[in-house]
Amino acid sequence: DNWNAISPDLTRQIDRNKLKVMGRVWGVDSVAKNTSTSLYGNIVAMDESPKVEGLLYAGTDDGLVQVSEDAGANWRKVDRFGTLDVPEFGYINDIEADLFDANTVYIAINNHKRGDFKPYVLKSSDRGKTWQEISGDLPQRGSVYCLKQDHVNPNLLFCGTEFGCYFTVDGGGKWIALSAGLPTIAIRDLEIQRRENDLVLASFGRGFFILDDYAPLRELKPALLEANQMFSIKKGLMYQETSPMGVSGRGFQGANYFSAPNPTYGAVFTFHLKEELKTKKGERIKKDRDLATARKDVPYPSWEDLKAEDREVSPTRWITIRDASGSVVRKIPTSTDKGMVRASWDYRHAGSGGGRRGGGGGPVAVPGKYTVEISQMVEGVVTEVIPKTEFEIEPLTFGDTTEINRVAIKEFASQVLKLANAVSAATQSASEASEQLTAIEALTKSSSEVDPSLWKDIRALQVRLLDVTEKFTGDSTRERRNEDSMPGLQGRLMNAMMGAMGTTTGPTGTHKRQFEIAGEEFEAAMVDLKQLLETDVPAMLKRLDDLGAPWTPGRPIPKWK
Repeated sequence: DNWNAISPDLTRQIDRNKLKVMGRVWGVDSVAKNTSTSLYGNIVAMDESPKVEGLLYAGTDDGLVQVSEDAGANWRKVDRFGTLDVPEFGYINDIEADLFDANTVYIAINNHKRGDFKPYVLKSSDRGKTWQEISGDLPQRGSVYCLKQDHVNPNLLFCGTEFGCYFTVDGGGKWIALSAGLPTIAIRDLEIQRRENDLVLASFGRGFFILDDYAPLRELKPALLEANQMFSIKKGLMYQETSPMGVSGRGFQGANYFSAPNPTYGAVFTFHLKEELKTKKGERIKKDRDLATARKDVPYPSWEDLKAEDREVSPTRWITIRDASGSVVRKIPTSTDKGMVRASWDYRHAGSGGGRRGGGGGPVAVPGKYTVEISQMVEGVVTEVIPKTEFEIEPLTFGDTTEINRVAIKEFASQVLKLANAVSAATQSASEASEQLTAIEALTKSSSEVDPSLWKDIRALQVRLLDVTEKFTGDSTRERRNEDSMPGLQGRLMNAMMGAMGTTTGPTGTHKRQFEIAGEEFEAAMVDLKQLLETDVPAMLKRLDDLGAPWTPGRPIPKWK
């Protein structure tokens, strides 16, 4: 509500109308005189030490750093930075007091308004009395706008530049670009969400970006970049994802409705891979390019080498999730490249088939401790890349009124998946039998070896197969005419699967009853289906063999001599 001045004018108090522009001072009527320019002589950066109350740092747009150690009663001016090659009137774009050491402070100087685009990042360990430059290997034309220090590792610093965001793990000796997913744009401000260890970057004109959980950067050391390494794993929080727009993202709201993607759902793993897995073709292409770059002849590979390339099974890597007993919960394909990789597990067990996310879609895992490991296979040889690392998952609850029996949910889901797997196999087998009957039915109209009278027997089998299939899929005759009909066992099973895999509180009584009915209907349908698949359809196919009819799917390869 009320403000008190704690300093005099801390700038150089230079009259901007006496400054030379393009080599001379211009009059008051000059075109665009002082238009679109800021008033000169402003405090543009300020920070207070989090270790010492009243230790204040102020930076000005005319190159001064002012220090007060008594909450503004007295100020000490810093207008020179020792023997460092630093511009005298550089814009003090940012000041960051050290989070750990009361005597340390960092500043970023930006001099682009004078045509100097060099990055200037300085550090003082004695409250501004002496300085050292820690710009290191930042891009030489990338002006620095902002700084931020990690709240756990004092040597982990971030800076926003004209060409993106950079970090250092050695206090400024070497800077590394954070470029994955970030365009080459000016980063004007940085902030850290400490609870989640998220780095938030405000860009110039492209909105803002978030690096979720940068904590692995704290463990980054030069030696680790030469090794396969799993970094510390944050506890995975389980919850039920929703789609408020009906489907993912902005739904059907159109491009004018802004919606940013959520962070990756599940337990997140960050690891470093020291080697890239290349195919024979990939290795040859690299050698060919190197020779071409050196303007040397590129030898044409032998036909045997090309055939080996065509037949090669590409090398693979995968993540294996195990529960506390050591049983495999899930295997997820991962990158075959080298460098830093981030992958996730959505808390699901393996499903009934090769579904998305590496065969997922299975039951939700029970909260507790798990392990993750990384393996690879090259030419049939499986090796361990990164050994087991333990991590934990737990529900993100919001005052549940009743305790949830997650073990019972998982057991029910496992039973549902077994039935789903059996139903999938049965319907696929019925479909293959239908294709076989369709093929031999065509022979009754085209083959001289098959009497057309056989069509009635074939058609009788097709109708029986349709009747059995209808038990699985429901009455399509009624559905096509928008009439109500009893669901097939697949529909009942889908309802049960929603109770098994679609909620976090477990199946209702209705879900369980649907599962029971689906199981009973499956057993009944299998009696007729087995008779068709194991006896009646094979007998019909043999009749075609005995007649010497042209080959059709499902029959043995005919002899030719």
